[in-house]
Amino acid sequence: MLHILGLTANFSLTLQHKDQDILNVMSLVESTKRELQKLRDDGWDSLMAKVASFCKKHNVEMLIMEENFVDLRNPRKRTNISNMHHYKVNCFCTVLDFQIQEFKDRFTEVTTDLLICMAALSPIDSFHGFDKDKPVRLAKLYPDDFSYGELLSLEQQLDIYIDNIRRDERFKSVENLGDFSCLMVKTQKHLAHPLVYKFLKLVLILPVATASVERCFSAIKLVKTAARNRIGDQFLSDCMVCFIEKELFDSISNEKVIKKFQMMNERRVVL
Repeated sequence: MLHILGLTANFSLTLQHKDQDILNVMSLVESTKRELQKLRDDGWDSLMAKVASFCKKHNVEMLIMEENFVDLRNPRKRTNISNMHHYKVNCFCTVLDFQIQEFKDRFTEVTTDLLICMAALSPIDSFHGFDKDKPVRLAKLYPDDFSYGELLSLEQQLDIYIDNIRRDERFKSVENLGDFSCLMVKTQKHLAHPLVYKFLKLVLILPVATASVERCFSAIKLVKTAARNRIGDQFLSDCMVCFIEKELFDSISNEKVIKKFQMMNERRVVL
């Protein structure tokens, strides 16, 4: 388990970052899956070597793998399997199969392709990773939002859009799609490239399951408890902001908060 958790720890920490580099994340997914599969196929012998070394070092009697397995919960009942079968098949391979299957379920080929296509619009390094074919392929997954004629127009509009944006100095320092879409509205570029802007809005909706968003939903359970079951939407929203944006509120001193409340209304005493 220590080896398995070691392989997945880096990936788990990466997914918890607020700002995701989707291409690197998907590359890390594939690398982690390959390492888990490699451990399942070829890792048993090395694991047994470590077990033998540990037993020898600490004077622990090691099981004979060819003998019949004895279930300590019911030692009189015959299991009809060897120690090798129990520990390799029922334990080692089963745990790794669960891990690999979980990766396949959460990161299917469709999901992976969807995220990679999203990353093609990233404004980092003046749209260094831009690939016209990927946004078009992603738009085809939304037939209710893009008609056949709009798909043809989108392909042509992307060429004009990328040339126009790359030559505009106002977009040089933009690093994420959220700021980029806001700047498009501010500079009226969304009117000149309506289909691209429509596509951007779809892309911004997709990453609703990132760790930061999931933390917000988890925080609701901590803020809206049974004792606060009648809390209003506005008050809940205010409490959530204070709870989630802890780093921001740590920079605000208590004196500033007290002064703010003091100025909101006339009070008999100074807070």
